[in-house]
Amino acid sequence: MKKIGVLTSGGDAPGMNAAIRAVVRTACVNGIEVYGVKRGYNGLMNGDLEQMTLRSVSDIIHRGGTMLYSARSPEFKTEEGMQRAIDVCHSRGIEGVVVIGGDGSFRGARDLSLRGIPCIGLPGTIDNDIACCDYTIGYDTCMNTIMQMVDRVRDTSESHDRCSVIEVMGRSAGYLALNSGIAVGATSILIPEIEYDIERDVIERMRRTQKTGKRHFIIIVAEGIGGVEELAKRIESETSVETRAVVLGHVQRGGSPTARDRVVASQMGYSAVKLLMQGVGNRVVAMQNDQIIDYDIFDALQMSKTINNEHYKIAYDISI
Repeated sequence: MKKIGVLTSGGDAPGMNAAIRAVVRTACVNGIEVYGVKRGYNGLMNGDLEQMTLRSVSDIIHRGGTMLYSARSPEFKTEEGMQRAIDVCHSRGIEGVVVIGGDGSFRGARDLSLRGIPCIGLPGTIDNDIACCDYTIGYDTCMNTIMQMVDRVRDTSESHDRCSVIEVMGRSAGYLALNSGIAVGATSILIPEIEYDIERDVIERMRRTQKTGKRHFIIIVAEGIGGVEELAKRIESETSVETRAVVLGHVQRGGSPTARDRVVASQMGYSAVKLLMQGVGNRVVAMQNDQIIDYDIFDALQMSKTINNEHYKIAYDISI
């Protein structure tokens, strides 16, 4: 290939810039022109492309967000929108595209591949919910951000003998909630993947720990569960412990990526370009057992991912 594009799509994730940097520099050192596509598939449809060089990606590896910006694009899902993107690729000589994002972004990459534009997907999402991957770009940074924010909330909870019910991101996936909950020693963790009972799994656990002398509590709730305000009111009503609801929100998406996210993103970006250089498309670069591998994008989208029940049991047993 002589020309490729790179774009970020969907929600931003720390480490996306490191992946862009790896794609651009791997392409450049191998004599391939690389174009940054602004604002995801919208930019591909509208021809918002900019040629990138080695220096275009200087000093971005430590920055959160994405220098190429991101957007969700309902129009791209239509046949007309897809054709516009293909026409732009043909007119600009783009022979392949690296797509950094989540499942929705991969479906767009699959559809482009089916229409003759080879695409490689890189898993960039804080939710860690890509089925073919043990690990997605942005997950580690987000967990560390949650841990730091909850540690700060804990200071106030402890000072006032208070319970804090804290909602973390993850949409319908509980990976962030479960592992950050373990990291902060949460009394209870509520996630969509595991059936729960408020009385048994929250109220009664708080009562049991009160008998051992504990006076402040952290409850972690996955975004997909919701209802943190109502839960806080119920806890206060039934336990007489002053309780506050905290929604961490989009602060979880930002910040300088951790070393792990920078390294994994760099490895994945490098692998994506190497696949395109071999004329290979319709693939997803993934991490399994700390190894960088790749899957057919159709197989990747059909996989399902389950929560680690052993991790949940650990959280349950050691947080009482």
